[in-house]
Amino acid sequence: MTQAQIEPKLYSFDEFIKWYPENSEVRYELHDGVIIEMPKPKGKHSNLTGSLIEQLLIIIREIGFGGVWIIPRESIIKPKREKSGYEPDIIVINKPILGDEPRWESESIIQNPDSVKLIVEVVSTNWRDDYYDKFRDYEEMGIEEYWIIDYAALGARKFIGNPKQPTIFVCNLVDKEYQMTTFTGNMTIVSPTLPQFNLTAQQIFDLAS
Repeated sequence: MTQAQIEPKLYSFDEFIKWYPENSEVRYELHDGVIIEMPKPKGKHSNLTGSLIEQLLIIIREIGFGGVWIIPRESIIKPKREKSGYEPDIIVINKPILGDEPRWESESIIQNPDSVKLIVEVVSTNWRDDYYDKFRDYEEMGIEEYWIIDYAALGARKFIGNPKQPTIFVCNLVDKEYQMTTFTGNMTIVSPTLPQFNLTAQQIFDLAS
C-alpha cells in the first residue's frame, strides 16, 4: 500500500507576511507560493555585503544624496507575481518616494519600482534564485538596476564562463528588458545609478576577505 503524498501548502504573499515570525533571526522568502528558509550567510558573504554597503553609502553621500537614498536593514520586495516575495541582500531606496508605499511603515514592504534605485544580490548556494527568479521578477517590476555578485563563482558556466570565474553582472532596464553587462578581474564597475562608483570587480571580491 502506497502512502498518499500530501501537497505542501502554497502561500499567497499576504499569507506569507502574516506567517513571517516577528524578530526572526532567520530570513525567509516566498518562491512561487513556497516559503523558503534562506541559507545563513557565511563569513565571506557577510563580509562582502557589509563592506559593500559601506562603500555604497560613501558614494551616495559624495553625490549629495546622503539621507535621501538609504539602505534599510530589512525590507521585502513584492513583485507582480502574487505568490513570491524577496528580501534583497542590499537595496538602495529613494526615501522621499516611500510615502507612496502603503505597506512600508507597518510591514517594510516595497512594491513600487520608483522607490528602488538599486538592488544587489550576493550569490550563494541558491544561485538559481538570483540568476533566474529574481532577475525575471525585478525586470518585470521595472527595477532600474540590479547587480548579481557571484564572488565564489557558483553560477552556471553559461553565465560565468568555463572555467568558471568570479563575476559581477550589472543589469540595467532598457525598453523594459534587462541588459546585462559582465565585469571580471580589474574591470571597473559601470553603474548608471552611481556613475562615481569606481571599484573594480576584483576590489569588490576582495571585500569578502
